[in-house]
Amino acid sequence: MRLLFFPFLDFSDTQLQHDLAGKTILITGASYGIGECLAEKLAETQAHLLLVARTEAKLIDVKQRVEAKGGRANIFPCDLRDTVAVQALLAHLQQCSGGIDIFVSNAGKSIRRSIFDSLDRPHDFTRTMNLNYFAPVQLMLGLIPSLVARRGQVINISAVNVLLIPAPKWAAYQASKTAFDQWFRCVSPELNVRGVRTTSIYLPLVRTRMIEPTQAYQHLPAMQPEQVAQLICKAMLSRKRTYAPWWLMLGQMASVLGRGWWEVAMSHYLRRNR
Repeated sequence: MRLLFFPFLDFSDTQLQHDLAGKTILITGASYGIGECLAEKLAETQAHLLLVARTEAKLIDVKQRVEAKGGRANIFPCDLRDTVAVQALLAHLQQCSGGIDIFVSNAGKSIRRSIFDSLDRPHDFTRTMNLNYFAPVQLMLGLIPSLVARRGQVINISAVNVLLIPAPKWAAYQASKTAFDQWFRCVSPELNVRGVRTTSIYLPLVRTRMIEPTQAYQHLPAMQPEQVAQLICKAMLSRKRTYAPWWLMLGQMASVLGRGWWEVAMSHYLRRNR
């Protein structure tokens, strides 16, 4: 399975501990899945972890596991869909930390629903945009001064979907993830000039609770969250601009050349399966 996505995930744990010692790392979506695994992976690095998520009880559990491994973590329960709560979070972060060295933008919401099932559900789109787009933008606007001062790094956990042809029933998710990917790519050159490194990680399916409601995904190949945590750690060491599966460029070419065929095929499929 590893060969299908990211064959080369290995890195030096010794180098990771050396490079991250004394650093302050902010992780959103830290209570489950990728964020949870990343926090545990970083526990032995002597970095100061700032863990953000909605579920306080789960954050406490993650914090205890980090500390059991000798790590240091503070938790910040926060509903990132709430702009007032995000502003309060930023104020709290400024008070309790000397600045952010690395921001891992990992929190996200997925939704698969036909547009005809959303006609009276505009919140399907506002909630998804709030978490996947407006929240990371608001956080970035508040964190940029600190990141510039410390010549830090921002790692955006994105999805291969944003670079491929859109699929039916994914309008809310794909639009919101693409929006932040475009925003992040637009501001990256400006941040890079000021010494802030920016990394986009384009992930395929990951076996987390986010994909559980989609029955069609249960038997498809997927990465494990532990593997993604390894990939993020590798990105912290290399500070490369992008990480993506080796086949993504082929998928992008097919998305451009095969758009007409894809749309006809999808219309035919949906007509037969209404």
